Amino acid sequence: MDELKQAALAVRENAHAPYSNFKVGAALRAADGTVFVGCNVENVAYPEGTCAEAGAIAAMVAAGQGKITEAYVVAGSPMPVTPCGGCRQKLAEFGSGDVRVTMATTGGVEQVTTLAELLPGAFVAAHMDGDA
Repeated sequence: MDELKQAALAVRENAHAPYSNFKVGAALRAADGTVFVGCNVENVAYPEGTCAEAGAIAAMVAAGQGKITEAYVVAGSPMPVTPCGGCRQKLAEFGSGDVRVTMATTGGVEQVTTLAELLPGAFVAAHMDGDA
């Protein structure tokens, strides 16, 4: 987990957050052990920004990976910040319900949960199977 923590803290510094000044960093471990990172990128035309988790997922997919085994998200806040609803669904697209998600503050407070706890009843590919 220290590798994910350090990667998320480092990429958080690259966040483009001139409007909110709320920098977020995310690090994901893929099935082969590779770590992918992302940071939030705001845009003056709200809501056209990109969340840190979405950026890390995009980097993972661009590298040819498709499975998340662990996630770490860090923000400069008084308490750990959970991924937004859209990012919860994005994470669930690439990770099983038992994937460990650590949410943290830059001050070192951590909260650990799973994807299933973050998004109970997630919409999954099996919902698209249609009538049998």
